[in-house]
Amino acid sequence: MTMFQLRRMLLASALALPAIVAQAADPGTLTRAEPLREKPFADAKILVNAASGAKVEILLRNGGWYQVKSGTRTGWVRMLSVRRTTAPAGSSITGLAGVASGRTGTGTVTTTTGVRGLDAEKLTAAKFDEAQVAKAETYRTSRKDAAAFAAQEKLAVRDVKPLPAPVKK
Repeated sequence: MTMFQLRRMLLASALALPAIVAQAADPGTLTRAEPLREKPFADAKILVNAASGAKVEILLRNGGWYQVKSGTRTGWVRMLSVRRTTAPAGSSITGLAGVASGRTGTGTVTTTTGVRGLDAEKLTAAKFDEAQVAKAETYRTSRKDAAAFAAQEKLAVRDVKPLPAPVKK
């Protein structure tokens, strides 16, 4: 094989790879009616409302969100509103998708998001807001009320020490 043929083969492979990956989207079904959003945020613009049971193609994951294609529309839905389904038997992408995603074998999928609600961008942009701290302190309960609730619910009473005061700069 000449160097020219090798380059041509590598170029053809590189050009074909995105098409193969694009076809390897995971199929899914919405478990509840869910808005298809423009971005992976709860307050993002709603593009269209998708019905419960709608078939989707899962394209990407971002935190607790999936980018999906539903019909002709592409948008973001909450990850826990999507149930992954298997590709049809005999599908040419089943093996490729399984190898690429690490899901070969039993077909049992367990979903765990691991999302806490704050990403690096939000943490970086966070500012101290004394009014919000004061608002949070209004939810405080007395020791007596907490002990009564714990006894009613058969919970163990525990002493939790308060956080230290913030350092003034």
